[in-house]
Amino acid sequence: MSKKILVVDDTEDNRQILRDLLGMAGYDMVEAHDGAEAVERASEHRPDLILMDIQMPVMDGYEATRRIKADPALRAIPVIAVTSYALSGDEEKTRAAGCDGYVAKPYSPRQMLSKVREILGA
Repeated sequence: MSKKILVVDDTEDNRQILRDLLGMAGYDMVEAHDGAEAVERASEHRPDLILMDIQMPVMDGYEATRRIKADPALRAIPVIAVTSYALSGDEEKTRAAGCDGYVAKPYSPRQMLSKVREILGA
């Protein structure tokens, strides 16, 4: 059975890139357009991994990650921050919110798949 990944990003082009990349690698994908929807989708689908954008409308990725990690049924799901926030201290901020990994945009497809496989143990 293939692993399910929740991709959270408010930009369709970013989701499409990940849809193509993860689909070709054999992963199933669920999508969310903002942090509030991410919390709902995580609860509904129980993905194996969440790729979380940080800067989004409605609820940002920091708050969405905090809410997911606060839920005992969801807290074990790894969350990778995928963000254009790449200044000094930004990675630490994502980890403080509960993220298990960090990938800065723009990223190479090889870098993203490597991080996904590292987290999923594949």
